Amino acid sequence: MFKNYFKIAIRSLLKSKLFSFINIFGLALGMSCSLLIWLWVKDELSFNRFYPDLEKIYFVRPASDWKGQKNVGETTPGPWFEAIQKESPDLAAITKITYNRDLLVKVGEKSTKETGFYATSDFFKVFQIPFLEGNAQSAVIAPTSIAVSRKLAEKYFGTTSALGKTIQLDNAANFTVNAVFEDIPQNSSVSCDWIVNFKVQEQDWMKTWGNYSFKTYARLSQNADPAHAEKVMQQIIKKNSPPQFVSFPILQNLKDVYLYSEFENLKPVGGRIEYIRVFSLVAVFILLIACVNFMNLATARSVKRAKEVGVRKVVGAERKFLVMQFMGESLIVSMLAAVLALVFVALLLPVFNEVVQKQINLTVSDPVLWLSVIGLIFITGLVAGSYPALYLSGLQPIRILKGRLTFTNSGAFLRKGLVVFQFSLSVFLITGMLVISRQMHYIQTKKLGLDRENVMYISLEGELPNKLEAFRQEILDSPFIGSATTTGAIPTNIQANSGDLDWAGRDKDLDNTVNATFVGYDFAKTMNIQMVDGRDFSKEFAADTANYIINEAAAKMMKMKSPVGQQVSFWMGKGTIVGVMKDFHLSTFHSAIQPLIFVNYKGLNTEFMMIKAKAGKTSEAIAHLEKVTKTFNPNYPFNYHFLDEDYEKMYRSEMIVNTLIKYFGILAIVISCLGLLGLAAFTAEQRTKEIGIRKVLGANVASIISLLSRDFVKLIFISIIIAIPVAWYAVDKWLTSFVYRIELTWEIFALAGAIAIFVAMFTVSFQSIKAALMNPVRSLQSE
Repeated sequence: MFKNYFKIAIRSLLKSKLFSFINIFGLALGMSCSLLIWLWVKDELSFNRFYPDLEKIYFVRPASDWKGQKNVGETTPGPWFEAIQKESPDLAAITKITYNRDLLVKVGEKSTKETGFYATSDFFKVFQIPFLEGNAQSAVIAPTSIAVSRKLAEKYFGTTSALGKTIQLDNAANFTVNAVFEDIPQNSSVSCDWIVNFKVQEQDWMKTWGNYSFKTYARLSQNADPAHAEKVMQQIIKKNSPPQFVSFPILQNLKDVYLYSEFENLKPVGGRIEYIRVFSLVAVFILLIACVNFMNLATARSVKRAKEVGVRKVVGAERKFLVMQFMGESLIVSMLAAVLALVFVALLLPVFNEVVQKQINLTVSDPVLWLSVIGLIFITGLVAGSYPALYLSGLQPIRILKGRLTFTNSGAFLRKGLVVFQFSLSVFLITGMLVISRQMHYIQTKKLGLDRENVMYISLEGELPNKLEAFRQEILDSPFIGSATTTGAIPTNIQANSGDLDWAGRDKDLDNTVNATFVGYDFAKTMNIQMVDGRDFSKEFAADTANYIINEAAAKMMKMKSPVGQQVSFWMGKGTIVGVMKDFHLSTFHSAIQPLIFVNYKGLNTEFMMIKAKAGKTSEAIAHLEKVTKTFNPNYPFNYHFLDEDYEKMYRSEMIVNTLIKYFGILAIVISCLGLLGLAAFTAEQRTKEIGIRKVLGANVASIISLLSRDFVKLIFISIIIAIPVAWYAVDKWLTSFVYRIELTWEIFALAGAIAIFVAMFTVSFQSIKAALMNPVRSLQSE
């Protein structure tokens, strides 16, 4: 019986090649899209999941709640670590780490910049990364020891047996390899190739309560309750911190750190998880669109299988066996589509990896992959084949064999409803494409309040921090360079913040947290930032090393109408505000412009030299910069970066989403059009004689095209009316994550509708024109 069903299914597919192609190809596109998104979602959800006892590892975040203003950050003050480590009874281990640093690693004649950080001695007790040599207790316990990854050990020593060997770091101190750890996967919140004890670079400013510069992670003991541990930590910090200190710790499990970075009322509510939800929904939408094609064409062409059903029922076939037959045919189509989809995925995966900037593999030996494919086949087969199977198996044999089978209103209504559903999803995705694209264009073109074009920067390393002003003056000795300055952070991404700012008359309950960084002379000139009042730091004023510059947001926070000349106390002690800068974006558009204070300091915390090249002279400026840098710092390789490239990296996630939505949106439209093409072809086939009669009676080609197209156009208009309100709600919700965003105007939705109508008309008219140009003699020859 099943062998017979299989034969009939294959014959049916071969008999209607066009419709079989549309069904298989459409389903394959939908499945390949779903598989690609599934692979991406699986990779996203795998972040940090490989750590042992993951449920016990927590990211310690700073939070504040001042007059209803609730905020959650990432970096904590240095003293938090010592206070919590000393007094918390719920801890198994705790560690604090610096931001990643790219420092020159040298072994013999080999030297390259490698990424690592400084961490306190319990780092490996918190994260429990496997060791190839050494152990967690002694890995970075000594100030002269260094722990390195498998990759770094093999790169510099040719083996993982590197214990006791020497590595020079930053062209300065020598460290002894005390441990070799397994490479940390890319899908980790902490990643590095070397780790050195925190105390090696510790300075007095790192011990202040107001300076938020470090990430803190804790592993709770086996029986500890996270809520209780969090409450105890808050009590510890409150007891040990200065009276004016307003921040307190909250705990976030490591598995949620990557997915949930946005907080509301101190609770995680969103972040990367939103993109996972969006693309999971997109995968379902596209698969549904492909299934709708199958259902529509199968029910529309049911008349072709009606006599077969009638004969089978007359000779005693039960309905359940007919349902099994047609469901089996649907599963066969799904299996063929799945094979084609796997081929598509294998071919597209390298391009997809480049777009999403990941290293996702299609692992043939992965049982989860094959279980997913099998599940996809059954889900698609059942969804796509359920209605056609029930519809065909329910036909009455007497009416079929007497030739009285006609399409019922309910069947036609269902097909129209499916087309409306299909194109509603397409219009929804088109709207998403347009809105995300416009928001990305807005981000890329909006004036930030500073220049990022023709601005480059280099790291101040090796001998450069000791020769800053001489180095800067030598750089300026070129007709190709307009200005140069030093800074402790990239101006478009100033992350460091502090609660150390104080001034006369400050409300002691005020959250005085400000972003802060060190800058040199001519900072405003180099970055082309407008001074609202006062002046920039200048070497003509020796006292500027104890003075400060603030932005408008800081002046507003401090409630100072005329800040210039006012005395404040900050990192360099008491000093005078000598200038107020116009607000500029110092982070992403997801955040409002925060209060900011600049400190004029030429010490170790000045990490970058910013250089403004004259327009059209960038290559000459780079050549001069390389020459000067090699003269002042010959032991380090010359590397430079453009500020606008760094700015774009800040929106990498949004750019990836923008690209993926475009591709998947186009794919959804293509699949929808395949189904529309099949229905148009079927409609033209059913009305062949009608078209012939109309042409004989004088109907022109335009009227025939209009006759065949207008019903479809009506359905597209209904789709637009249904999709636009839903799309408006969805994209408006997405835009709420941006403090600075585009406005949703009617033109966006009108354009989305126009695109849908144009694509649908183009698809339908292709088949309509073909039918309208057919010779009426051929249409009526059987009469």
